[in-house]
Amino acid sequence: MNFFESLDTAARRNQSRLCIGLDPEPARMPDCLPKDAEGIYTFCAAIMDATVDLVCAYKPNVAFFEAHGAAGWSALERLVKRRPGPPLILDAKRGDIGSTAEAYARSVFTTLGADAVTLSPYLGSDALEPFLRHADRGCFILCKTSNPGSGDLQDARLADGRPLYLAVAEMARDCWNTRGNVGLVVGATHPAALADIRRACPDMLILAPGVGAQGGNLEATVRAAAAGDDPQLIVNVSRTVLYADRGANFAAAARTAARQLRDAINAALRAV
Repeated sequence: MNFFESLDTAARRNQSRLCIGLDPEPARMPDCLPKDAEGIYTFCAAIMDATVDLVCAYKPNVAFFEAHGAAGWSALERLVKRRPGPPLILDAKRGDIGSTAEAYARSVFTTLGADAVTLSPYLGSDALEPFLRHADRGCFILCKTSNPGSGDLQDARLADGRPLYLAVAEMARDCWNTRGNVGLVVGATHPAALADIRRACPDMLILAPGVGAQGGNLEATVRAAAAGDDPQLIVNVSRTVLYADRGANFAAAARTAARQLRDAINAALRAV
């Protein structure tokens, strides 16, 4: 089963378009857990176990694990191996030249075993190809990111008047998706860009981070990005779920938050 089939299976089984971002910040974790690599593993594993029937995917950000050195990378490996069903998207934002990209692709897909990865397109097609050739894995291209500074480059106008982010979306559609394993990362904090990209790419899967703590509006995101009966949309939420409670019942609180978000996404989809 490839990534998109696994995603569709989890989405249908759980009636969910929610992806939980696993971004464990030790200072915000429950007081009952150690603030080391073992603590972040225990924290993320508990969140996954508590929400396995409410999500379509999980998205661990490698930075929060790499910050703990070798022990942190080991914790990430253990999480990937124990994932309880829904596929795992590695938020690594990889993108480099030649043999470096080959090594990154081996690390992500062969060594670690991730189901999908986020990729930066700004080094061009040859930097993406080592990942794209893994036809059974998902490749999410950074298109219009959720951070405030994204417009510095991504909104730049080309000679034909298109914003750069739209050119990236069109290249992903026309050049990089030959194996049918490409999606786009488009921030929920930019609903107008979301709508532009959806019009240009009606059949491509969009991963939309930024709902909640970053200020993205859920209903506006769904209106802009959903694509009919098959919405082709994943809404990623991290802090609202992860840090719903700092006490010993943090996993139960995360489950409640995840259920509320799952149901809110479904209500917004029905309204569209």
